[in-house]
Amino acid sequence: MSGAAPVLAEVPQPAARTVTVIGGGTGSFHVLTGLRELGSFDVRSIVTMMDSGGDSGRLRDEFGVLPPGDLRRCLVALSDESALLRDLFSFRFSEAPLAGRSFGNLFLLALTRMLGSEREATEAAVRLLRIRGRVIPVTWDHAHLRAELEDGSRIEHEAGLAEPARDPKVSIRRVFLAPRARANPDALEAILASDFVVLAPGDLYSSTIPNLLVEGIPEALQSCTGRLIYVQNLMTRRGETHGYSASRHVAEITRYAGRVPDAVLVHRGAIPAELVRRYAAEEAHPIELDVPALRAQGVAFVQEADLLSDTALVRHDPARTADALTIVFARLSAKGPRIR
Repeated sequence: MSGAAPVLAEVPQPAARTVTVIGGGTGSFHVLTGLRELGSFDVRSIVTMMDSGGDSGRLRDEFGVLPPGDLRRCLVALSDESALLRDLFSFRFSEAPLAGRSFGNLFLLALTRMLGSEREATEAAVRLLRIRGRVIPVTWDHAHLRAELEDGSRIEHEAGLAEPARDPKVSIRRVFLAPRARANPDALEAILASDFVVLAPGDLYSSTIPNLLVEGIPEALQSCTGRLIYVQNLMTRRGETHGYSASRHVAEITRYAGRVPDAVLVHRGAIPAELVRRYAAEEAHPIELDVPALRAQGVAFVQEADLLSDTALVRHDPARTADALTIVFARLSAKGPRIR
């Protein structure tokens, strides 16, 4: 069923409220921020660890650590500390010699060096930031995202998907990890214990699907009785999803997860023309909402709502997205538990 979001008070509220959000980047940040502000859920965040661009990529190359950027964003999103401390962890230097460096990334690097491992550094950051919920790296193994394109060429690292020289019209045939990575046992436990698993919006092949390439994650998603929800992106991404509709995104999610999402949350509403023009200059466009095709794929429930933030960027608004997810949770709960 699709349509405008119903009034929340009219929807029966779910009894079960354990939510695991899987993703990375700004998409997970916005979903987690909204759920934290609601305060009604036991929230776990499973975070991709395959980033190779920006400051995270530099730290990975220079110090041999797992990329901290996505982890940092999720920690900040679920932090109950002051706004000042959250802003500090998001602060990025603009002057040499630290231009482009993130304070939060450097802080996590320092903790890793002091305590001896990324695992202990993450646990310490959780305590220092007073996390409401849990933040769980999808793997502790060091792996790079690789892609094979339809023309037979290959990309050897995650950041290469968005390189300006790459022809965006050459589609991605498949993505994989090298070397292979095993799931963090805590991530598997979180998925299997969840009432709802939410695949956050984000770059399809570089933020969302990398989690599904980790050994054990697809099997956990197929085995868990929790309902699977995909929050659809707002725009296509140059070098990754040129010309992709909503159903094409879901087809790729299903391909790598081995499971069709029970529900898809999509934005329904106008995107300001000036923003559309600005993104078109970067070869990014609003995603076609082909709802009948989603239903034909086996998606049981498509929830449409105005999810757009009132900012200068095309982003999911945390509060609107969390409210819409609450409605999805309630509707899926009314259908009863998933039968494997």
